[in-house]
Amino acid sequence: MTPTPIFLALVIVTTVAACGRRQSAPSIPDNLVQLCGDPGLAGIVLPAITVSGSACGIRRPVEVHFVSGVALNEKPILNCDTARSLREWVDGGAQPAVRSLRARITELRVVSSYACRTRNSQPGAKISEHAKGNAIDIAGFTLDNGERVSVLDGWGSNKYGLALRRMYSAACGRFSTTLGPDSDRFHQDNLHFDVADYRGGTYCR
Repeated sequence: MTPTPIFLALVIVTTVAACGRRQSAPSIPDNLVQLCGDPGLAGIVLPAITVSGSACGIRRPVEVHFVSGVALNEKPILNCDTARSLREWVDGGAQPAVRSLRARITELRVVSSYACRTRNSQPGAKISEHAKGNAIDIAGFTLDNGERVSVLDGWGSNKYGLALRRMYSAACGRFSTTLGPDSDRFHQDNLHFDVADYRGGTYCR
């Protein structure tokens, strides 16, 4: 039997809708709590982290799972100052930066948060802000259309370069330190944000 025009139209509309369907925001598990007095932060409150004989540690650490509904692939351990700055950046910097792509961020790819180490893990260097829960490194993100974007591949690309640079610029001032692929060889594949207390103001490179 030959399909009717109405039947064909329904098939076409259904197919187009399915192909263009965007991923909805991930649901937040009931076992997570609001963090740092910020309704945009959800995760787990951790006990104090101390390392004997070292300046490493966080007095009141939190493990962040969601920032304004955006999931984090690795659950970063941060202090509340860093977590709140991250939430401000997601809302006021990262999400607006991808509007040109007609999309929203559903996940951030975190590659480093708390770690008891020196800067860039270099021998003899000063202690890293990561060792105090002051820092987070982000290597990319996933959009609600399913596209995965990396700092390494996207920074110089025509499609994603502008959005990534806008994200970087929006972090400068919200964080004390903002480093990206143009800063040094250690940040070719990630954006580094920290809330270190600098007397000279913010540092963006």
